[in-house]
Amino acid sequence: MNTRTPTLLIAGALLAATAACGAQSLDAAGSAAEPAAEVVLDEAPAEEKAAGVINAITPDKDLAAKVPASVKSGGLKVVSSIGYPPMELWASDGKTAIGFDPALARAIARKLGVKYTLTDEEFNSQIPGVLTGRYDFVISSMTDNPERQAKITFVDYVQAGSGMLVKKGNPAGVAGPADLCGKTVSVVDNGSSLELAEKYDADCESGGKQALNILKFPGDTEAMLQVINGRAQATITDYVVAAYKAADPKVEVEAIALEGTESPWGIGMKPDNTALIESVKGALDSLIKSGEYGKLLAAWNLDKLAVQSAVVNGGK
Repeated sequence: MNTRTPTLLIAGALLAATAACGAQSLDAAGSAAEPAAEVVLDEAPAEEKAAGVINAITPDKDLAAKVPASVKSGGLKVVSSIGYPPMELWASDGKTAIGFDPALARAIARKLGVKYTLTDEEFNSQIPGVLTGRYDFVISSMTDNPERQAKITFVDYVQAGSGMLVKKGNPAGVAGPADLCGKTVSVVDNGSSLELAEKYDADCESGGKQALNILKFPGDTEAMLQVINGRAQATITDYVVAAYKAADPKVEVEAIALEGTESPWGIGMKPDNTALIESVKGALDSLIKSGEYGKLLAAWNLDKLAVQSAVVNGGK
């Protein structure tokens, strides 16, 4: 991201971190004490609604001391899929990511005393990118479930449910899942919305009703466009996203909550990277305890998504 202004913090408390980057330890035999290195922390852009909260976050020296050496030296490499407001969206420059997920990633990086970079990738590329080591973690409104837990380890950061978007006025008369039988539904491929669509499809068929026609797309924006242009009667997405889009009068859609679909969303990491998992969990717990986490949620009107503590692999 190119719109951040660096803030220089003297990191005397982070001297152990500098040793991983080539500085000499104070207890090295026969060596003189070296001056503490400066840690350059990234600042949130002005368009980020939680910028003031993020930029006031300072490193936790105990957490920072335990950060993996690769993260201390190379910064926290984050992957997300931008275009899912209010969770992830582009600022007006078209290249700076804002929204709750980038805000929380920035906050975690600052709490750990490291730099931060975020890369935009399509949804299906994110977990492979983490497993190959290209990214340290994925934060992309990703549902924590047993299937994904078989590949990556999650630190759960919000609790959210699903919803649907229909055309304004709801001409197809869709009030709930039972009304989708025989209709065309658009979803993001390989996401929780596809899982729900397939479940509703099976329910329709077992009830002797017409099956769903499921259209799959790489991103949420493409899926929503199918409703706007009339190709689909509904799209399944996360309710917070549906409500955000329905609030825009120019889009001309309505949001419908899908009751009983609440589940945790997680920050996904490579399972054997236990030091990073503990660092991220510790940073999130610290942000929750300090109240900074709640302020990040409030900035994006997402208070209802709050969790009380950072849980590892809480999805069932």
